[in-house]
Amino acid sequence: MSPATGAATLAPCRSSRFVAWVRAWRAGLVPYDEVADAIAGDEEHLVADAPGAWTDLPLGQALPTLAKLSPDEIRLVLPAPGDPRGLPGPGEFAGAALLAGEGVVAAGLGLIPEVRTHTSGSGMTFETVLWRVYPLPQTAPAASLGCPGAAEAEAELTTALAEATAALTRLDVAQWRPELAGALAALRRPDGTTDLPPGFDPRARRLFARAAVLDRVLALAETAAPGGAINGYEAQQRDAALRPLTAACRRALVAACNAPLRP
Repeated sequence: MSPATGAATLAPCRSSRFVAWVRAWRAGLVPYDEVADAIAGDEEHLVADAPGAWTDLPLGQALPTLAKLSPDEIRLVLPAPGDPRGLPGPGEFAGAALLAGEGVVAAGLGLIPEVRTHTSGSGMTFETVLWRVYPLPQTAPAASLGCPGAAEAEAELTTALAEATAALTRLDVAQWRPELAGALAALRRPDGTTDLPPGFDPRARRLFARAAVLDRVLALAETAAPGGAINGYEAQQRDAALRPLTAACRRALVAACNAPLRP
């Protein structure tokens, strides 16, 4: 995957679900019993290095570590090379978050998901998700520092989408990826679907839904064209057109998941 899009197929990222659901729980908008299942889905999630624990814990058993935090102390970060926005200063967590392209800042703790593949005795492979906990320095700047609000991120995403669509039209992207042209057009008519829990306002929901669809478009744009219909030069031009859209998508997801919650 190219650098232009490799850091930004983000909508399904585990950290966004973690932040959205844990913030809603801490705001009293969803019950504790639902949070771990909503985050994990059909995956197995464990937590390593949780404070006071000597072994890996199931996600549901580790969440009480965050029980004293307010929703605004729990933030999503989606850093990329050259754009470390939201990271709480240099350190082990910042380096790991940049490598993973995602992370959670929860007051004095940072969490990053690692996907581990296992092979059973019968030869079946399966995955587990390990959330590794990092202590953060007490002097770390707020994770929201420099991050846009939902209104600003929505405007940026709209502008970036229009510019990328125009650039890809000039490149005649429909010739080698006709479904991409259709997907970009559909993004101009975002529906009301959302994957956010209760408490997020309509703008945050709309922004998250739009960025989630855009994530799939970016993944589609990155795949090789059928029959080798795109050459190396065209691929570079495509990446240049998508790079600002990739960054805007990343910031939109951060702004949506970190938006103020309402009862």
